[in-house]
Amino acid sequence: VELIKQGYEPIVVDNLSNSKIEMLEQIFKITGKRVKFYQIDLLEKNELEKVFLENENIEDVIHFAGSKAVGESCVKPLMYYENNIMSTINLLNIMIKHKVKNIIFSSSATVYGTPKRVPIFEEDPIGGTTNPYGTTKLIIEGILQDVYKVHPEMNIAILRYFNPIGANETGLIGEAPNGIPNNLMPYITQVAVGQRECLSVFGNDYDTPDGTGVRDYIHVVDLALGHIASIKKLHENSGLVVYNLGTGKGTSVLDLVFAFEKANNVKVNYKIVDRRQGDIATCYADCSKAKKELSWTAKRDIVDACRDSWKWQQYYTKNNTK
Repeated sequence: VELIKQGYEPIVVDNLSNSKIEMLEQIFKITGKRVKFYQIDLLEKNELEKVFLENENIEDVIHFAGSKAVGESCVKPLMYYENNIMSTINLLNIMIKHKVKNIIFSSSATVYGTPKRVPIFEEDPIGGTTNPYGTTKLIIEGILQDVYKVHPEMNIAILRYFNPIGANETGLIGEAPNGIPNNLMPYITQVAVGQRECLSVFGNDYDTPDGTGVRDYIHVVDLALGHIASIKKLHENSGLVVYNLGTGKGTSVLDLVFAFEKANNVKVNYKIVDRRQGDIATCYADCSKAKKELSWTAKRDIVDACRDSWKWQQYYTKNNTK
């Protein structure tokens, strides 16, 4: 949606494993534009190449296809390694073959492992990841570094996301994960709407102000705008660049629950349960590099994200899109 608003012509490639074809219609409702769409799994290299053969004017690739649940990755590590890493290798091989030199990769704050300090800066050490999902991001970052050494003509932006939440402000597009949500905000909204009985808060004995995990929750629209700022950077022949995308503020799980209740005047039932494997206590970003080099900062706060998520959840529940 944000790309279309700024005059770009996006082509969407998705295997629909955790997304819904109806979203293309929602994009049209918001923007008035139809998006070219391919239902392809990036592991199918020949199918993926058709996209580049049929669209010879592709200039930029934003790669955020991948499995992304910390808990699931601890149970199904091989699935995560195959899906996330092989899909990236296929994509890079095809890009190089077709001389498409600009790529933005969705990395994650998980590459920092248990951070030595907060806020976290891009030059802080990476590694020591605490779960297979994070390790796939770390490995892919390494692959991109190695590819850049051999193909210095490429422009690569590695964006280390912190914790995206929220929805488009229209409430027409948002997060509707298949099965039980692995992320906090959709779980909160599903409890609030009565779809689930109770939110499980994983641990209240961390070394944080209220004992629950502290994260940097960034509104998904701000995150999208960070990608557009990064595209503009790549077109300056940036080479390989790395940016944290977050707000620079830490918010605990319970802070987010209470902010949601207050913003939307609804109750969210929750209970404290044991810590979850692979989680760390505190993680939030220093975003001064993105501000300086991309002229980008997060403009929306957690209250905005709570309102937009709730608007989306109500719309989705009412229309019950299958």
